[in-house]
Amino acid sequence: MKRNQGGMTLLGFLMVLVVVGFAAFIAMRLFPMYQEFYSVKSALKGLSNEAGVSDMDPAKIQDLFFRRLYINYSENVKPANVKIERMDGGWKMSVNYEVRRPLLGNLDVVGKFDASQPLTRQSPE
Repeated sequence: MKRNQGGMTLLGFLMVLVVVGFAAFIAMRLFPMYQEFYSVKSALKGLSNEAGVSDMDPAKIQDLFFRRLYINYSENVKPANVKIERMDGGWKMSVNYEVRRPLLGNLDVVGKFDASQPLTRQSPE
């Protein structure tokens, strides 16, 4: 009995390689945006654990927040993107910003990010 060999052809392998390569390219373009968003969320969480943050004035809170972002090399969050509101027992800080990055040729990818954190005397949840 004659056996036929089975497997992937060169053309099939190249097609898989192109698809995987394109997915990796997209992931490399999007990763910095999400890494920055993680830095924003981390700065908010760290700020909520700061002693006495619920009694600070908004300018001081914003200064502490941007110091934390400066350490993480965040460049897309501007003071206009930060909103601090009074709430029971402290403050609520919201960060809402948009990032636009070139993707391929004249195509851009836009990421809209929104994070908020209560800055209260109680432990935040």
